[in-house]
Amino acid sequence: MKIGCRARFASAGTLAISFPQITWAADDLLRVTTHPVAWACVVIFVIAYIAVMAEEKIHLRKSKPVILAAGLIWALIAWLAKEQGVSHNDLSRAVMHDLEEYAAMFLFLLVAMTYINAMEERHVFASLRSWLVQKGFNFRQLFWVTGILAFFISPVADNLTTALLMGAVIMAVGQKDVRFISLAMVNVVVASNAGGAFSPFGDITTLMVWQAGKVEFAQFFVLFIPSVVNFLLPAMIMSAFVSTGQPLPIKDQVAIRPGGLMICALFLLTIFIAVSFEHFLGLPPFMGMMTGLALLMFYTYFLNLQGLTSSKRFPSGMHNYENLDVFQRVARAEWDTLLFFFGVIFSVGGLRYLGYLEVVSELMYDGIGMSWTNIAAGVISAIVDNIPVMFAILGMNPQMDTFQWLLITLTAGVGGSLLSVGSAAGVALMGTSKGHYTFLSHLRWSWVIALGYIASILAHFLLNGEPLI
Repeated sequence: MKIGCRARFASAGTLAISFPQITWAADDLLRVTTHPVAWACVVIFVIAYIAVMAEEKIHLRKSKPVILAAGLIWALIAWLAKEQGVSHNDLSRAVMHDLEEYAAMFLFLLVAMTYINAMEERHVFASLRSWLVQKGFNFRQLFWVTGILAFFISPVADNLTTALLMGAVIMAVGQKDVRFISLAMVNVVVASNAGGAFSPFGDITTLMVWQAGKVEFAQFFVLFIPSVVNFLLPAMIMSAFVSTGQPLPIKDQVAIRPGGLMICALFLLTIFIAVSFEHFLGLPPFMGMMTGLALLMFYTYFLNLQGLTSSKRFPSGMHNYENLDVFQRVARAEWDTLLFFFGVIFSVGGLRYLGYLEVVSELMYDGIGMSWTNIAAGVISAIVDNIPVMFAILGMNPQMDTFQWLLITLTAGVGGSLLSVGSAAGVALMGTSKGHYTFLSHLRWSWVIALGYIASILAHFLLNGEPLI
């Protein structure tokens, strides 16, 4: 889950009426990359990110090290800025720039997470899982059904939620068939990441690119065919190794709670409102999302009125399953993820302010070229999370056309599939698979996933029009 910020920054000191671009003017950078204090900031970020990558081993939530790193980095920057004669106003403006980035993305993601949690509480996902389990598919059919559903659900939900849903289905029907569980989960990770790559709502990185104003909403859908290629090629090869045997029948029937389908409809309406606010009114998408949150609040209010009315028939204290508190759904949002974004944005923003992103941009984009840099960035995102990779590239603000921005959107989105630790979907499934899906079991199929990665890039170049060399 697999969740950037939009608008054009009118001037360095004013609050933007829409999302600010993720970059400062060159004159606003401190440019002290050779100073020992600046080196210390880089070391702090690297140590923090090593802790993030080791989250499953050390059981330290990923938000904690990056939030600490952000505080330490900006404290050192403040000390260094004072030494360089930078005024408090200029330093504050740099920090507030990152705050605008974070606040806009925070509100957008908070609404999306609240809707997902509300649908989960109404048993929308549990009902879908129950339906799949009872259909009587064989193992190979389940391999394809879970993969295809993951591909088409992740553009609307997110890759993390989608992977967890399909992973629960795989575990329920796979039982002790370790080979099936392992292959099916690899397939779901690839499908979830590929499905999120062609939708502005499918992944945090696509959301960041859209809200940074680099690609228009409708333009993302030209990545649909490359995303399909990225999913289908590995799936076709892996499916040949999946048994056609029949899993044991399971009786697991779950019905959607009252209001569940209406909440799904309101979520789709909220997405439409967010797109309309941006496209027709020039307002940032998070305003549309917050408006959609209000619709959910009013709907659950009336839903609860009906539930409370019917509950009068029951003895006092009896649990009323109709009651749905939106604020409880807000409280159940992925706060570790939301605070992780805070740490990433402020840490990378601090390195940008020191001038490091400008140096990297010159070495890579001006040195080896845009296409190869964007392809390499996708491979890097298999090791380092794609969010800081994409935020760093947006901070560099290389002068790329729409084709190249779509290329980095594709590679950053699907590159994480190369390793199980490269995306939230893979990390989540490793934690819920009871040892059946591991880093090594995913690594055995990385060569197949790499073929899909290369093929999807070639499809983008072939269909969307620019020679690779």
